[in-house]
Amino acid sequence: MRPIRKTAGRKAAATRKRNAAKRQAAAKKAASTRKWRAAGKKAAATRRRRAAGQKAARTRVRRRAARKLTVTRARKKESALNQPVQVQAPPAAEPQVQAAPQTSIPE
Repeated sequence: MRPIRKTAGRKAAATRKRNAAKRQAAAKKAASTRKWRAAGKKAAATRRRRAAGQKAARTRVRRRAARKLTVTRARKKESALNQPVQVQAPPAAEPQVQAAPQTSIPE
């Protein structure tokens, strides 16, 4: 049997992974170096503020959605209570006819 060769897709994926790892390592090192400088400190602070703002926005959206849901539920419940309830009357009983006792007809 011949050995299984790597497919082009797998090779490309492995290369992408390697390059991403190198890029991340370089970015990490650069970030740690930058934090000593004023520009780096400012950039880091900006990122923190933006992240805080995004988190606050997500919280607002989540709370508004929850509030809207409770209002909608209450409105539905209220409208269900105000609906006229149709009560079906029991079916009318058929009149019971008493069978007359048979009388013999005199001849």
